[in-house]
Amino acid sequence: MKQIVLGTAGHIDHGKTSLIQALTGVDTDRLKEEKERGITIELGFASLLLDDDMRLGIIDVPGHERFVKNMLAGVGGIDLVALVIAADEGVMPQTREHLAICELLQVREGFVALTKTDMVEPDWLELVQEDTAEFLQGTFLEGKPIVPVSSRTGGGLDVLLATLNDICRDLNPRSVNGPMRLPVDRVFTMRGFGAVVTGTLFSGSLNLEDRIDILPSGLSARVRGLQVHSEAVSTALAGQRTAVNLQGVDRVDIQRGDIITAPGRFPVTHMLDVTLKLLYDAPRPLSNRTRVRFHVGTSEIMGRVILLDRDELQQGEETLAQLRLEEPAVAAPEDRYVLRSYSPIQTIGGGMILNTLPAKHKRYRPQIVDQLTILRDGSTADAMTVHLTNAEYSGLKWSELLLHSALDEPTLRGIVDQLRQEGTAVTVDNDPPWLLHHEQYDKARQQILDLVTAFHRDNPLKPAMFTEELRSKFPRMEEKVFTTLVQSLSAENTLEVSRDKVKLVSHTVNLSPERQAIADALEQLYLDAHHQPPSADEALEAQKLTRADDREMLQVLVDQDKLVRLKGDLFYHRTVLTHIEQALRSHLEQQGELTAGEFRDLLQISRKYAIPLLEYFDNQRITVRMGDKRVLRQAS
Repeated sequence: MKQIVLGTAGHIDHGKTSLIQALTGVDTDRLKEEKERGITIELGFASLLLDDDMRLGIIDVPGHERFVKNMLAGVGGIDLVALVIAADEGVMPQTREHLAICELLQVREGFVALTKTDMVEPDWLELVQEDTAEFLQGTFLEGKPIVPVSSRTGGGLDVLLATLNDICRDLNPRSVNGPMRLPVDRVFTMRGFGAVVTGTLFSGSLNLEDRIDILPSGLSARVRGLQVHSEAVSTALAGQRTAVNLQGVDRVDIQRGDIITAPGRFPVTHMLDVTLKLLYDAPRPLSNRTRVRFHVGTSEIMGRVILLDRDELQQGEETLAQLRLEEPAVAAPEDRYVLRSYSPIQTIGGGMILNTLPAKHKRYRPQIVDQLTILRDGSTADAMTVHLTNAEYSGLKWSELLLHSALDEPTLRGIVDQLRQEGTAVTVDNDPPWLLHHEQYDKARQQILDLVTAFHRDNPLKPAMFTEELRSKFPRMEEKVFTTLVQSLSAENTLEVSRDKVKLVSHTVNLSPERQAIADALEQLYLDAHHQPPSADEALEAQKLTRADDREMLQVLVDQDKLVRLKGDLFYHRTVLTHIEQALRSHLEQQGELTAGEFRDLLQISRKYAIPLLEYFDNQRITVRMGDKRVLRQAS
């Protein structure tokens, strides 16, 4: 069944509610105050079965200027509008404001219901029709049907129904492929069932037992029951008026303006990058940092407008701006919004949301304006490229890519593949995707090479740089990104990567003949010392080495794997250490265990050497300490 949502619009007392009752038999004024005062205050709901298996969900909105906020909560999810104009009064202030709101929200289809025709003469009715057609010029309703009708007598209702059938037949149904999103326009409690929310399912589908998020609070709940047009269903689809019984939350946890969403698909934000058009009939130009009322979905939030390229926006002009909100909002790119002035309250403009996760922009920055222009005019792939650029070295993980888009996952994966194939993005991880902009990728790789090159220049006697030292130069870069960058340079044979060190492939330690002689002498000293080597100071003194950089020669020998540092300034020659390991293994294979004292006696060394040696073999996973004894570690 094709599902379509119609919203009414128009001035107070022009017969919107009466028209719906005449069409459907439903009185949408449900509140006692509404019936007593004869005006609509809150949103009302009805439905109508049309030809060709089409169902029309109807949202009746209040017409009084004091309740435009409630009207805005109802029209955000409509497919077409019925602009209701009373024939005895014609176009009135809220007629104009409601039409302006529909234009700002980019409602593209609708018609005019010219009501109360039984109260005017034919000549007057003809004049009102001409005035109405003139009023609609330049709007999306220009050239659309103007249907005279009387809710009291029923005159014209058949023509109105035929008009509805014709319009709805040509409308495309909403896509059910996007992430599920339902802006809440009503919350109540049913005895025995708990919290119930209603709204128009904006995108996607919702099923019984689904887990959902309630934003911006972040609460989670389970779908216990679903109704579409008062009928129980197992699945609700985009475009349907839906009631959702939620388990796991209370009535007080939810309010109008909240969003029921698929988990992990929509961000909560206090800032939005937007296009902004100031209405021609706005009372005054809009100055930078003006406090406004921001309406998106079913929510109203106070905030300030930051004009990025000017100090003042004139009536009829359009620009790029940032909205900084006083409370959290939930929205998606390409959502439409409306701005109303703080006081006196009046609709002044609106536009389209471009970025739901922006940084706090400085004004008069051409680069920012250029990026927002791409978000406004470019494709989704172009938008993702902008977001990747702004993500810098962090890139965007799959969870972050989802937050930047209101696309379904298969479509978004297609865009990810496109960016990879074009070379715009580089893969940090494949499953799930994690992307880095190729310019950031190239820039980071060059920085790594520059840092390693500088290390070699400043430390010519060191063969390599500790990987962790290099990693510390990028404190905001995630480990996975860093590893990907280093591995890519290694794969190109530019960097040589060992277990814990990294060096340029082209780098070698070149000692002068004098320094090489010192290194050779120190090496021979430790080789001759066998099991009881000198301390570093003793070795340098024995060779009469007094220069400040002579101690570096010990580290050179360590880097060349000729000496091994056990702890502090205790070094062993690698060959000697290998012999000691062989003796230790032989003893343990025969005896099964040994104490520190037995090890000392085995090598005929003092405890000063025995304990560091045993701890070294423990650390090398050759032995295992068990109480005061050592045994060979079993191969895993």
